[in-house]
Amino acid sequence: MNSKRNVYLDMKSIEEAKACLFDHFNAYSTQIETIDVVSSKERVLAKPAVAAISSPNFHAAAMDGIAVSAQITFGASDEAPKTLVPQENAFWVNTGHAMPPDTNAVIMIEHLNILDDNCIEIEAPVFPWQHVRKMGEDIVATKILFPRGHQINSYSLGALLAGGLFQVSVYKQPRVMIIPTGSELKQWQDVRPDQMKPGDVVESNSTVLGALCQDHGAHFEIHPMLRDDLGAIQEAVEKAAAGPYDMVCIIGGSSAGSKDFARPVISSLGEVYVHGVTMMPGKPVLFGKVGQVPVFGIPGYPVAAIVAFEQFAGPLLLHMQLLPEKTLQTALVTPARKIASKLGQEEFLRVKIGSVDGQLISSQLPRGSGSITTLTEADGVIRIPRHIEGISAGEAVSAHLLRPLSAIENTLVIIGSHDNTLDLLGDQIRQGKVDVNISSSHVGSMGGLMAIKKGGCHMAGAHLLDPVDGSYNISYVKKYLPDHGVKIVNLVMREQGLIIPRGNPGNLHAIEDLKTGKFRFINRQPGSGTRILFDYKLKQLGVEPGEILGYENDEYTHMSVAVAVLSGRADAGLGIKAAANALGLDFIPIITESYDLIIPERFFESQKVQVLLDTIATDKFKDRVLALGGYGVEKTGQVLY
Repeated sequence: MNSKRNVYLDMKSIEEAKACLFDHFNAYSTQIETIDVVSSKERVLAKPAVAAISSPNFHAAAMDGIAVSAQITFGASDEAPKTLVPQENAFWVNTGHAMPPDTNAVIMIEHLNILDDNCIEIEAPVFPWQHVRKMGEDIVATKILFPRGHQINSYSLGALLAGGLFQVSVYKQPRVMIIPTGSELKQWQDVRPDQMKPGDVVESNSTVLGALCQDHGAHFEIHPMLRDDLGAIQEAVEKAAAGPYDMVCIIGGSSAGSKDFARPVISSLGEVYVHGVTMMPGKPVLFGKVGQVPVFGIPGYPVAAIVAFEQFAGPLLLHMQLLPEKTLQTALVTPARKIASKLGQEEFLRVKIGSVDGQLISSQLPRGSGSITTLTEADGVIRIPRHIEGISAGEAVSAHLLRPLSAIENTLVIIGSHDNTLDLLGDQIRQGKVDVNISSSHVGSMGGLMAIKKGGCHMAGAHLLDPVDGSYNISYVKKYLPDHGVKIVNLVMREQGLIIPRGNPGNLHAIEDLKTGKFRFINRQPGSGTRILFDYKLKQLGVEPGEILGYENDEYTHMSVAVAVLSGRADAGLGIKAAANALGLDFIPIITESYDLIIPERFFESQKVQVLLDTIATDKFKDRVLALGGYGVEKTGQVLY
C-alpha cells in the first residue's frame, strides 16, 4: 500500500479554483429526456415549448347570463327596454361555457329583468365580445410558451397543460456517485450508541452530500463504505466514471496524510486540476477529471465537506442542467465582538444573529470544521476575505442568511453564561406554538454584562458571586452597568461542584485535593461565573492557581467540561450537577448558586421577553428543569432587582 504523504499543489483562491472548474467543464451538460409535464417542476427546458392548441380553443362565456348577438341589443335604454326571447335570440350560459353559434356577447344575469320563462327585458346594450373570452385570448396555437433554458415553475405547469403540451424535453438530472472512505468510519445501520469504541466515527457525510445533491437537482447513490485502501478506492472511482454517473465525489482522503488517497486515485486515472483552496473550512478540496467525468475529493470533516460541495460540486451540478446558481439572502450584521481571521484564507464564519434595537447583531459560533452543529445552529455565514485579518467589533458586514429574516427578527439574543436550561427553555417556548426563538451564546457571565453595555443582546445569563456578602449578580450590575436600567430575574437555582468520573476512581473529595498534583483539572474561561467561583474558593483555601494541574486549560460550557471528564482528558472540572447527570458522571457539591437573567428595562415589556417570562413561570417548564437534576425552581421567575 502506498503510504507516501501528498503535497498540496499550488493553492488557489476560490475565484481561481471556480474559474478552473468551469474552464474544464463549461460545455459539460447532461443528456436530454422527455418527461410528463406534471413531473417537470424545477426542470430546465432543452427545447422550446410550443403550444399545440389555443387557450381557450373556443369562444367562452366569461360570466353567468345570456349569450346574444350584440347587435340586437343596440338602442336598449331605461326609457326603451328591449325584449329577448330565450332559445331564439338569447341563450342561457354559465361561466366557461362555449358561446352558442352567432353570438358574441354575454349579458350578466344581474343586468336582466326576467319577466317570465319566455321573456327577458334588458335596459342597456352590450358591445361585441363583452364578457367573452375569445378563442386564443391566452394562448394561440404555435406560440412559443417558453424558450429553451426556461426553468419550469408551478405557474409554468398550468400554461404548458393549457397549451396542449403534456410532455416536454428537459435536461436530465445528473447522477452522482458518492464514495465514503475511511477505516475509522461506521455506517449508522451497524452502530449501537452504547457499543461505540474510541476511534469509531459514525459516517454521516454521504447522507448530507446526498441531500445536497437533491438540493441541486441531482440524483445520488452511495457506494458501500471503503477502508483506506488505494486499490479499492481506485477501482470504485474507475467503475463509477465509466458508468452512468455524471459526477463522482470521494469523501475523505483529500488532505495531505499518508492515508489520503483521493489525489493519487484521480491522478492515476485521469488528471488533477486543483488541490487545495485558500478557504476555511474546506482547504483540502480537490477536483479533476477521470475519462470525461468530474471527480471531487471532498474533505472528511463535516463542515469542510459541506462548504467544499456548496462552493464547487453544487454549482457544477446546476450548470450541467442549465439551472441558475443558488443565491442566499444577505443582510448587514454587526459582530458583538472583534473577530480575528487568518490572512491568506477566505473564512466561512458561522454566526448566530438576532435583532437588537433594530440592528442585526451576530455572535460567532465555534470555528471547528468537524462541528456540524455550528451549521445547524447558525443563522448566517460571514465570509471574511483572505486579504484582511478580521472584523472589528461594531463594524457592519454582509452575512448570507441561513434562516428567513422574519425568523431572525423574532429571535431573543441571550449572551453570557451557559446553562442547560436555556436549551430546554427554547424548546418549551416552541411547544407553545409561539414564533419566538432563542439564540444563546456562551461567553461567560462578565461577557454577558459587557454585551448589555454595548447594546449587543436582549438579556444576559449570569451567576456572579459577590465574595463579600455572598449575593449574586447585583453588585456586578451596579459596578459595570451603573447607567443601564436593568431587571434581574431568577431563572433557576443550581448546584455547582466538581464533576468527576463515575465511581470516583481517583478518590477525590474536595477542591483542596486538587493541589496534590494527581488530578488533571479542566477550568472554565476567564470572566465566567464558574471561573470566578473557583478562584474565590481557591483563595478561601489558600491555594495558588499554579498548584492546580490544568488550571490554564478551559472550556466554554458546562457540558464541554463534563465531556472532558468523560473522555479522560481531565480528572475533574467545576460545573453544574445537571451536566454530570446528563453524561452519567459523579458529582461533589460545592455551592448552590443563583443563575439569573439580566434584562435591560427597555426590552422588559417587549413581546419576545414577555413570552420568555410567561414560559419560565409555567409548571411544565419547572417540571422539566427539575427532571434534569441539580436545580431548584423556588425563585424561578422572581424579579430580584
